[in-house]
Amino acid sequence: MRVSVVIPTHNEAQAIERVLADLPSDLTTEVIVVDSNSNDGTPEIAAKMGALVVQEPRRGYGRACLTGLATANSPDVVVFLDGDYSDRPSELPILLAPIAEGRADITLGSRLQERRSAGALPWHQVFGNRLAASLIRLLYGLEISDLGPFRAGRAEVLRALALEETTYGWAVEMILKGALAGFRVVEVPVSYYPRIGKSKIGGTLKGTVGAAWFILSLIVRYYFQHRRAGTPRPA
Repeated sequence: MRVSVVIPTHNEAQAIERVLADLPSDLTTEVIVVDSNSNDGTPEIAAKMGALVVQEPRRGYGRACLTGLATANSPDVVVFLDGDYSDRPSELPILLAPIAEGRADITLGSRLQERRSAGALPWHQVFGNRLAASLIRLLYGLEISDLGPFRAGRAEVLRALALEETTYGWAVEMILKGALAGFRVVEVPVSYYPRIGKSKIGGTLKGTVGAAWFILSLIVRYYFQHRRAGTPRPA
């Protein structure tokens, strides 16, 4: 498979070298670092490590992911990964296995199933992720436990979903549209560690509340939009 890895960054100079060094080179065709106005040398470090660096001055995590997806060069699979070294890039084989074996169209790395390091996720993030996952199970019939950022999808599926959320909604849009379209969304356990550097979302009250409200309201809104459109609930 041709595998493109997309890594959104903003001031991740402390971590990006470790992230890129840990990616299994035999599984990755290209690595795209989408940088949003870093002023700490992140793009320069990434370029020296061999990544393709794309500048995306417009704000928004989802926008960076969409830019990376549009930049990817004829991939079979696109992987999304944060640049803070909280997920372990060396676990890429775990994420790719269900797709490579023909069992999944989209895979999600769950931080809440097994090997989460103490203090990696504050209690309010654990609660928010479990609440969102429970709502998705209830409304969409999709058995997931987390909305983790370490995820992968077949490129043709991601294109078919016409993803468009540019901010917090990126975490859930792929899941909801995938479920509603009948694609196979499979969760796999991944380890999770305290991030290097300060979180731009979960590390602030404003970011945490904003993300939670946006994600939960999006889950409900998508559900009722598709009910009105006559889309059946996935099995």
